[in-house]
Amino acid sequence: MSSLTVVHTHTTSLNGIPSSSLQHKQKLFVREMQPGLTMVVGPPGTGKTDVAVQIISNLYHNFPEQRTLIVTHSNQALNQLFEKIMALDIDERHLLRLGHGEEELETEKDFSRYGRVNYVLARRLELLKEVGRLQESLGVPGDVSYTCETAGHFFLYQIMSRWEAYLSKVKSKSAQTPDTNDIAKVFPFHQYFSNAPQPIFKGRTYVEDMEIAEGCFRHIKKIFTQLEEFRAFELLRSGLDRSKYLLVKEAKIIAMTCTHAALKRHDLVDLGFKYDNILMEEAAQILEIETFIPLLLQNPEDGFSRLKRWIMIGDHHQLPPVIKNMAFQKYSNMEQSLFTRFVRLGVPTVDLDAQGRARASLCNLYNWRYKSLGNLPHVQLMPEFRTANAGLLYDFQLINVDDFNGIGESEPNPYFYQNLAEAEYAVALFMYMRLLGYPANRISILTTYNGQKHLIRDIINQRCGNNHVIGQPSKVTTVDRFQGQQNDYIILSLVRTKAVGHLRDVRRLVVAMSRARLGLYIFARVSLFQNCFELTPAFSQLTARPLRLHILPSETFPTQRMNGVMPPYPAQAIKNMPEMAMFVYDMYMHMMRTSQQYQYRQGLLPPPTATKGNNFAASHEEEMEVDEQMPQGTDGGEMVTQANATELPTDTVNRVGAGSGRLSAEADKIERDDSKKEQEVQKTDVESKHNIEEKKVFCPVNITKTGSVDGEPVPQTELKSMETEGATAQMDSSNGDPAEEDVEHQRMPDHPGRDSDSEYSENEGPED
Repeated sequence: MSSLTVVHTHTTSLNGIPSSSLQHKQKLFVREMQPGLTMVVGPPGTGKTDVAVQIISNLYHNFPEQRTLIVTHSNQALNQLFEKIMALDIDERHLLRLGHGEEELETEKDFSRYGRVNYVLARRLELLKEVGRLQESLGVPGDVSYTCETAGHFFLYQIMSRWEAYLSKVKSKSAQTPDTNDIAKVFPFHQYFSNAPQPIFKGRTYVEDMEIAEGCFRHIKKIFTQLEEFRAFELLRSGLDRSKYLLVKEAKIIAMTCTHAALKRHDLVDLGFKYDNILMEEAAQILEIETFIPLLLQNPEDGFSRLKRWIMIGDHHQLPPVIKNMAFQKYSNMEQSLFTRFVRLGVPTVDLDAQGRARASLCNLYNWRYKSLGNLPHVQLMPEFRTANAGLLYDFQLINVDDFNGIGESEPNPYFYQNLAEAEYAVALFMYMRLLGYPANRISILTTYNGQKHLIRDIINQRCGNNHVIGQPSKVTTVDRFQGQQNDYIILSLVRTKAVGHLRDVRRLVVAMSRARLGLYIFARVSLFQNCFELTPAFSQLTARPLRLHILPSETFPTQRMNGVMPPYPAQAIKNMPEMAMFVYDMYMHMMRTSQQYQYRQGLLPPPTATKGNNFAASHEEEMEVDEQMPQGTDGGEMVTQANATELPTDTVNRVGAGSGRLSAEADKIERDDSKKEQEVQKTDVESKHNIEEKKVFCPVNITKTGSVDGEPVPQTELKSMETEGATAQMDSSNGDPAEEDVEHQRMPDHPGRDSDSEYSENEGPED
């Protein structure tokens, strides 16, 4: 690598890139890029991927004979970069994606080696067909469109001769300007371009018509240029030979992961693989040894490396490479990437210093980690950033979660941490946002441990799996897995209640705080994390706001309220997880009943027929009672959630779902036909007069026989619906295992402590 030189002598500060356009200084940086080593440091949201795409585009167009190798740490980052390159004006025959991750590209086209070979062969047939049409338009005899070789002779002896004769007629050798009409009159390819918009020549000026004629010839010449490149695919008969030729000669932009480069290095060197430029994205996540391997995929030429440019793009303030062996990680410092080493050694870098991803308030949670990270103008001006989050008082909030039934974090298996209260709270908030109208694909639930991820997925499947009203969030995954991705609204669970754990690593905190664009809601044990010195800059801002979730149930998505503007009505402060679960259940049932009444009034559903007394009238009165008992605002900033509560009968089921666990069952029950509904009500009335053997159904709320939910009174109407559910549950339990749902949340992966899609080691030392 002796041929590499560091180009930049001073750290250059550039604006970040919005998704739509490049800033002026960034264009200047890309345009003036010289051979050598270039390091770009990009904080979250500053457009590192867009910078990489623009660099590749400039290299392709300014140096068409040079080949560029793209290397990233993960398939996901590589695909994201490759998809943006596909959208540029780059001929797709020059694009090649190596490795199994190509199957995950969001395109119907195949960019693998054999896929590109098939594309070339299909394109060859299309071009030969055009050659046949051109031959017919010129009246040339023979079968010149049979192969690429015969087409090449046709171009040399028929096309070029006609074009040179044409130029001799329309370009005057004297000082006098030729007649403009001659350009169209003697043009030899009129018939071939008869399918183009007519007239081809405007006849206004000589220069304009001459440019049109030259453009037509460039189109024809491009056909034969491509056929000449495809000629080798006629000579090579096997698919393997064709794919090797494509890799070594035809492709100009080759993308692969560093893992694929390590696995296939020997094969690539034997093939004579050559490239002139290498671009590494996610460079701060690549091990030092993995960084060197892509640099050595070609043999030197006459003792010198052919490599001309080496561009590294990354962020050393985010998560480092993965080292699963704790001895190597802690004592050998192997988790330090070459990118980080260069930065620490003072190698000049280009810093992107303006982010365009998140609200300015959310950016403040992590911009303290960078030298001068600001905001692009559109973050302050675009409506989606200025509008508040519907139904939520704050755009970010830290919510304290206490123990549930005396249990905080649990560890069923070593390092497999779970927190049931936080998991239920996070899912309840997701369901609440969905009921307000938030799109499910704009919400992601993140956590810091795999055990919690599995627990949340189990709860999501149980509560919302078959409910089309709620649906499932965009992703439920770990913070480490979500690096490099973003979503509008992030719900984050920090899990731990006894020790801070691996969130003590500030780089993991930066990743967790920087994934959200519009809203971030964190569930954690505040007393634990606010005392951690490393996390103080972020948690001092988080704890400045109330530690109870403040919601505005009367708002719907989207809202007209501006962000930071207090609403004219008081917000409801949720005290704990059971209250939130009960509130979501009541809200869901009220929406279902209101929807049913609307369908009755519109004639979409037949009115229920009363077969006994005034059952329909009683049902209507119950619905009105539910309407009256929906939460109402108070002057103290809290909202009354147990209005008109009455004592409960002693025969009420002891443990019933807080509502969220029964949403799918309730939705199905409401949609049944009226006769079945009436039979169910009568059956429940009979069975409720006896002491029913209680079925133990998982629920975050304890409803006692004295009519209280964890010490709080419960509205009578809610327990009526719960009694019906309890009776139905008792009937189901006679045929099933009563303990089945109790163990639902104890399901573990085959390998405790880590799962198949875990990216980073979660093992922690004994100090935790």
